[in-house]
Amino acid sequence: MKTKNSNINMFSKKSAIAVFVLPSLVLFTAILLIPIIQMFYYSLCDYMNMKKPVFIGLQNYISLFKEDEIMRMALKNSIFFTIFSAVTQQIFGMLLAVLLSNLKRGKNLFKNIYYLPCVLSSAALALLWSFMFNPRIGINSLLAKIGIEGPMWLMDTKGFIVLPMWVIGFVATWQYVGQTMMLYMAQISGIPTALYEAAYIDGATKSQAFWHITFPLLKPMVATTLSLNCIGSLKFFDLVFNMTGGGPGYRTSVMATYLYEQGFKFYKMGYASSIGVVLLVMCLTVTLIINKGIKVEDYEM
Repeated sequence: MKTKNSNINMFSKKSAIAVFVLPSLVLFTAILLIPIIQMFYYSLCDYMNMKKPVFIGLQNYISLFKEDEIMRMALKNSIFFTIFSAVTQQIFGMLLAVLLSNLKRGKNLFKNIYYLPCVLSSAALALLWSFMFNPRIGINSLLAKIGIEGPMWLMDTKGFIVLPMWVIGFVATWQYVGQTMMLYMAQISGIPTALYEAAYIDGATKSQAFWHITFPLLKPMVATTLSLNCIGSLKFFDLVFNMTGGGPGYRTSVMATYLYEQGFKFYKMGYASSIGVVLLVMCLTVTLIINKGIKVEDYEM
């Protein structure tokens, strides 16, 4: 009994709490907080690689939004990609989760099949899909056999949102929808079956049970998955970089690829930092909107 009380007293002391919190606080400060502060400072400087940063105020941001057409194109593509990925992954992720949760046989098999692309290398998958959408091989060769001329999947530059961006959005949904599905399945597994049994006894159909039981109880996970989808889409890099490299003519550039190009190709560290600050603000804004916009109610189960 003394041991239990002594443990309680130990954890009630501020010094003991500080001992446990301090390692995480040091890592957070060293790995996240200090680089963010440096990024804000460098974004206000003319900072080229191997040269000392020179403070220039808001000039990088003025150039970014008033003079840089590629930045506007990258911003447009990032917003499109975020909306497209969020909508498709939410719809298909929830649909797959509901279907597999009601499956009596083969649930684990299909769950692993849909989740498998999430754990595979994005670079390898981008290379695979690049061959699939190559105008001379892959899908176009199959269409040619039935007399259909396939489009230039990754080279078309027509339209407000070019075809390659739709293609990349499709590939991203295929790769990451399994993650959203798994999160929804975890939430569904926590819903008591007694609620459904009571609803079916009262004459409810499966669709009515979904809208009045499943969906309301999934709202907390909707906010979580939507935040993860939007933040992941805003900072999306790997598939775009490996499938199109931001081309043709920067028409598929997104914020992350443009940041990489400015920072590591042209060595404009100050300008790249300003893009990073804009990207960080967008992620924080989207998270705030989602948390304020989706009202989650507490249910006793």
